[in-house]
Amino acid sequence: MLVFVATGSIVYLAMMISKLTGEVFFNKEKNPFDRLFFGGLLMALLVYAIAIPFFLQDYRSVTLTVGILTGLMWIPFSWIVQHWIDYFHTLSRTALILIAWYVFPEHHFQVIPAIIVVIYIVTILVMEKRWEDINQQKSN
Repeated sequence: MLVFVATGSIVYLAMMISKLTGEVFFNKEKNPFDRLFFGGLLMALLVYAIAIPFFLQDYRSVTLTVGILTGLMWIPFSWIVQHWIDYFHTLSRTALILIAWYVFPEHHFQVIPAIIVVIYIVTILVMEKRWEDINQQKSN
């Protein structure tokens, strides 16, 4: 059950980091993209209706279900930011988790989280580079 609680807590980590980076996490001005993003977030949370019953039948399923289902929210986010990295995040994460589930059945509790961490690192690095490029273009 810790996995379900911890994955839901990621937003609090994002809020903390946003304060350190000077970003405004809760922007007062709302726009249609905010609504789309939060709809995608709601979609990602609703998939726990699949993950939790499956987990209750087979505890080993938690890495497969939570790993794939919570990655789905990157698809609407990719459309919002108009960048390929978020599609890459969802598609590679899904494919690699599914492969790891079958190839490493005895080690999926270690391999699948490692896959997710590596994909996040790649995504963050690409998004940071994009942010730097955007800011550099604005200053020119």
